[in-house]
Amino acid sequence: MRNKDILFISKGENAASTRYRALFYFNALRASGWRPYHLTAYNSPLSRLKLLHKAAQADVVVILRKTFSTFFLHLLSLCSKHLVFDLDDAIFCRSNGTPSKTRQNRFKKVARHCQQIWAGNSYLANAALRYNPSVITLPTSLAPEKYSLEIKKPDNRLDLVWIGSSSTRKYLESALYCMERVADTCPSLRLKIVADFNLPSQRLCTVSIPWSQDKEAEALVSAHIGIAPMPSDSWTQGKCGLKLLQYMAAGLPVVSSPAGVNEEIVEHGVTGFLAESPEEWKTAIKKLADDPELRKAMGEAGRKRVIEHYSVDATFHKMSKALNRLFA
Repeated sequence: MRNKDILFISKGENAASTRYRALFYFNALRASGWRPYHLTAYNSPLSRLKLLHKAAQADVVVILRKTFSTFFLHLLSLCSKHLVFDLDDAIFCRSNGTPSKTRQNRFKKVARHCQQIWAGNSYLANAALRYNPSVITLPTSLAPEKYSLEIKKPDNRLDLVWIGSSSTRKYLESALYCMERVADTCPSLRLKIVADFNLPSQRLCTVSIPWSQDKEAEALVSAHIGIAPMPSDSWTQGKCGLKLLQYMAAGLPVVSSPAGVNEEIVEHGVTGFLAESPEEWKTAIKKLADDPELRKAMGEAGRKRVIEHYSVDATFHKMSKALNRLFA
């Protein structure tokens, strides 16, 4: 029996959703008899024709997070033997959490055209179920071995770390006051920002580390505590907790807002703390700052949880079962 071809279509190879929800599974897919490949969905007519041609040759086509015009979506569904939609964000609303009729309609159309939907969390799965009964919850996962680095943490600093981009800078800014308050009584506290910006503060030492795929693991492993502040709204409910998984894979205890899937990923008091009010944030950070043994225990528990529940090895069987169901 020949190997089956599976084509992943996304907005770009370097997009986080492409790496974590497609490319990281390629080795496992190959080992299971699939030939995986990826194409970027450019807007030019020639690119779209190439995409349709490749889709017609594939046994399964997976659209990653992207929506298309009604006309092109119809052509793609006609060309594809089996069409799957994968989403790891609340693409049916605006990024500030407010409703968008246009985004909702585009989401509805792609959901109805596909045979399956792979949703990154239960909130996204429930949104998709309104338009398609065949929905599988497939958590965003990573390769924990990437974070198995022996790096000495600084003795004269206690580093909080946040990883993200300018699009989520506002979430970090919302927690800055709490960290500044802790720094008033913990002068060694420092905030490492692994992103494309810096966030200067008069009361807290901050350092900007430009994000790169090759250096992100080192930047996290060398820190002491991972933080994930985030409000709760229709957009953030769709987030799949990637930064928390990265911190935990790196062996860091975490402090996170209890928003969306973050509340499911973090075991409060075991792998870190869930904090909502400014006082809870201050208390959680201070407790970890003062207790290196607690940081170590929580970091080890977090890494174990990622390996067991959020690693590519742990979640691939769900993807494999979903794919096999298409041919049943």
